[in-house]
Amino acid sequence: MATVTARKQLRRLFTALFVPPTPESVLLIVTTSALLAGGVCRLAGAPGLAELCWGLGTAAAVVPAVGWVLDTLRHGRAGVDLIAVLALGGTLAVHEYLAGALIALMLASGRTLEAAAQRRASHDLRALLERAPRTARVRTASGVSQVPSSEVAVGDLLVVGPGEVVPVDGRVADVPAVLDESALTGEPLTVRRARGEPVRSGVVNGGDAFELRATATEEDSTYAGIVRLARQAGAESAPVVRLADRYAAWFLPLSLAVAAVAWLLSGSAVRAVAVLVVATPCPLLLAAPVAVVSGLSRASRLGVVVRDGGALENLGRARTLLLDKTGTLTGGRPRVLDVVAAPGWKPAQVLRLAASLDQYSPHVLAQAVVDAARERGLRLSVPAEVSEEPGRGASGVVAGRRTAIGRRDEDARLPDWARSVENRALLDGAAVAWLSVDGDPVGAVLLRDPLRPDAPRTLRRLRASGIRRLVMLTGDRAAPAREVGAVLGLDDVRAGLTPAGKVAAVRAERERAVTVMVGDGVNDAPALAAADIGVAMGARGSTASSEAADIVLTTDRVDRLADAGAIAVRARRIAVQSALGGMALSLAAMAAAAFGLLPPAAGALLQEGIDVAVILNALRVLRDDRQGRPVLPPSTEALIRRFAAEHDDLQDVLDAVRDAADRLSDGAGPRSLDAVREVHRLLTERLLPHEYAEEHQLYPALAPTLGGPEATATMSRAHAEIERLSRRVATHLTLTGPDGALSPEQLDDLRACLYGLHSVLRLHFTQEEESYFSLAQ
Repeated sequence: MATVTARKQLRRLFTALFVPPTPESVLLIVTTSALLAGGVCRLAGAPGLAELCWGLGTAAAVVPAVGWVLDTLRHGRAGVDLIAVLALGGTLAVHEYLAGALIALMLASGRTLEAAAQRRASHDLRALLERAPRTARVRTASGVSQVPSSEVAVGDLLVVGPGEVVPVDGRVADVPAVLDESALTGEPLTVRRARGEPVRSGVVNGGDAFELRATATEEDSTYAGIVRLARQAGAESAPVVRLADRYAAWFLPLSLAVAAVAWLLSGSAVRAVAVLVVATPCPLLLAAPVAVVSGLSRASRLGVVVRDGGALENLGRARTLLLDKTGTLTGGRPRVLDVVAAPGWKPAQVLRLAASLDQYSPHVLAQAVVDAARERGLRLSVPAEVSEEPGRGASGVVAGRRTAIGRRDEDARLPDWARSVENRALLDGAAVAWLSVDGDPVGAVLLRDPLRPDAPRTLRRLRASGIRRLVMLTGDRAAPAREVGAVLGLDDVRAGLTPAGKVAAVRAERERAVTVMVGDGVNDAPALAAADIGVAMGARGSTASSEAADIVLTTDRVDRLADAGAIAVRARRIAVQSALGGMALSLAAMAAAAFGLLPPAAGALLQEGIDVAVILNALRVLRDDRQGRPVLPPSTEALIRRFAAEHDDLQDVLDAVRDAADRLSDGAGPRSLDAVREVHRLLTERLLPHEYAEEHQLYPALAPTLGGPEATATMSRAHAEIERLSRRVATHLTLTGPDGALSPEQLDDLRACLYGLHSVLRLHFTQEEESYFSLAQ
């Protein structure tokens, strides 16, 4: 093993030391050598030999320069390198060999700098291609064999060793896997995937070996789709580069005209050559492509694969954003919204029984119920005699009692508490899973696909970056779609759309402005293809949507779209700034040369400085510019994750508050008061300590990053209201009569306190998750 490692290191060293020369690097060596040799000869008192060296250096640049001009003409563009060719020829004609050598050096160094910048900027994309797995280890009855990854079939059991790249999409088959997903998501922290959880190809095993059950072939896996996109990245010129060519359409004749006028008025061909020397428009040709390719690199580091520079430039000038709902603005997976218990039951009991029975169901709603129970730390029982009827639900025996979870019987008579659940489900746009024990309904679990916590912040950032119109296009029902639109402040919501309807809406919006469409499903693929820029949520989206998109978000975070938008705007701004700035400086130098104030040799030196300055300016796009998302210290991120986890643990407290308020609606009997006393205990022992810790640990840690304590002032006010309502509940309990009952005048106020506390807590939790907790995602 040590010998193999040593060989690899030697091979890398040899590759680094002996890089195959490029035409640009060869020309740079030749022109530099000619210029230096001429300088040495001049200092040694041999001016004739010096002129010969400089002349040879100039002549050496003419041939490749002519080749570059012809290449641009073949691509249908006016080659502004033509000015460089004319300047080189002019210096040879008027015997300004030093100026010619300087122009040759300028041309060679500019081309070499561009090539180096492109290599640096495209490093992440090349690394993506180089990491593509070539083989896989398949476990069979006879042992483990290594096969080409293209031969892996769905259902094969693979062994992934430490440090190996996962070759195909699959699910963890045995021990939990520790994975480095940074190549796909841009996140440096490893993640843990339990048995049965999905794993995407292209991630690296950051822990011990584990087994993977393949769910896709290599061609249909996540990483293969990203590699196909990466191979196309940068293959086309961005519109901003074509904009540079359009500038050249008038810059070229203007340069020639100024040179001709200077020659005619002064009678000196040297002045004309001087004008052409400073007119050599390397900034126009090099700065814009460098900025755009740098933008592609910056985006790829954040888990955003852009098909080409044109898509990045278009994103930078987009003004309309169209978004699918499910999986884009929402998480794409249902989560438990609330748990309602019948009189005599507690919400935690209902959720535990429902999750115990749902453990063996593959249904997406069943998985959401199980996830909610595990997040709240409930101990699940092992069910027996489990059976499932598609479309109806599951039934079995849990703790010795016949239990069923799923849809209710349409003909069954509902008690009052159950009718209120149906009303809530209708108002909240939620699905209901009914739990019955021994044939009697005892509770219900409400489920809904929630908004992504980072969606509101993302849309605000996109508006700040220049997006003027935000529209949702969804096939969902109008009521839940309008609710999402109202929460996010969208300009328009179009619900109930078919794929054809989405395409029609995209085309209508394209007539008004440059339009971006974001989606994740197969039904979104036509709309993505119809938009100016299609963006696919590639982490859990379909292959069809990713293939139709111009941009793929390889991490399951919609806020990466805002990051990509900011990068695109900045790259386009710097590209145009570099091109126009370089042209302005060249025009000023041309004027000086036309009046005889700038000889050819000095002009060549000045133009060299202009070239280097604007290209270095274009490379600023590679800098990490995180104005959109605050950069948090690791200790603050740890606090955010801690309190986010506590929010999940406190969901049963919110359920208990709502349940106690509902019970008071049926009267102030002993069971109702017992529920209120339990709420008081939960508030005192769990909720209020959590709020106190947030106020005194999390908020002070966030204040420096967010600009001071005013940024968390509204949340502190919510804490005060939660504490006030909690004290009011406690006071009502102390005012109960000798018989432990509430007086009639207390009942309404206590019920109002509990409903108000439940509403404030839900709003407060949502605000924190949106404003603070999404910062550490």
